[in-house]
Amino acid sequence: MRLATEGDASELADLVNFAGEGLPLHIWTGLADDGQDPWEIGRARQAEKAREGQTIVLESADGVVASLTGYAIGAEPVPIGADFPSLFRPFQELENRALDSWYVNVLACYPEHRGQGIGSRLLRVAEDIGRSEGLRQMSVIVAGNNIGARRLYKRHGYEETDNLPCVKDDWATDIDSWVLLMKQLR
Repeated sequence: MRLATEGDASELADLVNFAGEGLPLHIWTGLADDGQDPWEIGRARQAEKAREGQTIVLESADGVVASLTGYAIGAEPVPIGADFPSLFRPFQELENRALDSWYVNVLACYPEHRGQGIGSRLLRVAEDIGRSEGLRQMSVIVAGNNIGARRLYKRHGYEETDNLPCVKDDWATDIDSWVLLMKQLR
C-alpha cells in the first residue's frame, strides 16, 4: 500500500469510473472539448489528486489493483443553491447529513482481486485517517443497487442512515437511489 503517484493516473481513472458506476465517465464526456478523449480528463483529475496526496493505492504483481480516496466533511453544510447541478444534488444533500465525518469518496478494487480482504484493508486505513484527523465517524455514499458494496460496509459496522433518489438527467443508468452509510469510530 502506498500513496498514489501521477503515474497511476490511468488505473485511478479506471477505478474511479468503476466505483462511480460510470458516472465519472459521463461527467468527463460532458467536460470534453470536441475530439478530446474524456479519459484524458479523468486521468488529469486523478493525477491532480495524486499530486495532492489524496489517494492511496494497493499494488500487486499486476500493478495497481485498488484505490482509496476520501476527505473530511466539515461541521457546516455546503449551501445548495438553485444553480447547483441537479446530478450532484443528492450527493451533496447526503454529505450535508454526514457532517464531521471522514468521507470515503472512492473505494475501488478490480473484480478479479475481490475476496482477498483488500476492501477491508483499505477501510481500516480510511478509519485510521479519520481518527488521526480527530473525527468520530465515517461516511460513504453507494448506489442503492450495489449490494456488494453495501454488504462490505455493513460487515465493517456501517449503518444505512439515509437515501435519496438518483437524479439521472441525461445519464443512462439503472441506479434508482443513493444510500448514505455511516459508522461511529471508537
